[in-house]
Amino acid sequence: MSAIPSTMRAITIPKHGGLEVIQESILPTPQPSANNVLIKVDYAGVNFRDTYVRTGLYPSSTFPVILGQEAAGTVVALPTDQKLLESEAFKRKGLSIGSRVATVATQTFAEYSSSPWLGVFKIPDSIPNTIGVAAMVQGFTALTFMTEAYNVQKDDWILVHTAAGGLGLIFCQIGKSRGAHIIGTTSSPEKAELAKAHGAEHVILYNQEDTAARVLEITGGLGVHAVFDGVGKDTWEANFKLIRRKGTIVSVGNASGAVPPFPPLKLIEKNLKVLRPAVPGYMTTPEECEYYATELWKLIESGTVKIKIFKEYPFTVEGVRTSQTDITGRGTSGKLLLKVAGGSGAVAHY
Repeated sequence: MSAIPSTMRAITIPKHGGLEVIQESILPTPQPSANNVLIKVDYAGVNFRDTYVRTGLYPSSTFPVILGQEAAGTVVALPTDQKLLESEAFKRKGLSIGSRVATVATQTFAEYSSSPWLGVFKIPDSIPNTIGVAAMVQGFTALTFMTEAYNVQKDDWILVHTAAGGLGLIFCQIGKSRGAHIIGTTSSPEKAELAKAHGAEHVILYNQEDTAARVLEITGGLGVHAVFDGVGKDTWEANFKLIRRKGTIVSVGNASGAVPPFPPLKLIEKNLKVLRPAVPGYMTTPEECEYYATELWKLIESGTVKIKIFKEYPFTVEGVRTSQTDITGRGTSGKLLLKVAGGSGAVAHY
């Protein structure tokens, strides 16, 4: 293993703002620490959250901020806390210098990432780094939300906004694997076919059809048991029309803007539940992290969940700017990756 350099390249923002605030910085390389794993990054995943951090929807009080929240690469340093290294929870992770790993962490648009050990997961030999990183945020989001925010069951009717994105495709596949009826929304016939190929039973073109009316038509006027909504502002009001009595609305993201405030009394008419969960709240303990990581790798290795990679972008300011333009433009289908180092550069799915 080569020596860890004293400095590294990173993609940062010096303040909140538009695409113009994205810049490249030379920063000190993180040093080994008590509870963190130091990873040499090969790939980082692109997420809507990166745009929220940049614009200030998720505000930061200190700058510069390194963007990114997931990565895959090679372990170059283990935690320095000997008690932690000797714990059963850490040993079960099977980590060592040279291990291929994926992580959910902050500040991953960099050549090295220092990640809390709980959020670092050894990638099975059968899964390449590109799929490992692409499965992190979106895979854990879909799996935990469809298990704990609303536990999807056989014959449930489920609506996914939007079904052809990287997260939406995983929602569709997990829901179908449990025997649920998946209704997806998307913007084009091509994306509709993609969503159907990944498990959606019905697909609504939201720019051509009345989503609420079509959902009620499909479900015989009853509505869906649960909505998983990554769009936010533009779809929020319609959710209350198309959800059935005692249904659950899960706010997943803010692609069109933040969900507007609403009075709790709005829930009375149908005795609804509304959640805005986050993965860390479901993956807090070592046991929870181990359980969900094991389940996610099983789903991918068995072919139950196929991860579609839309495009890889170069590790440059322009590459990151383009990726954020693409992901917010609703023209993508599948996962976007930033190629930091190594890898074949091929666009693939698993």
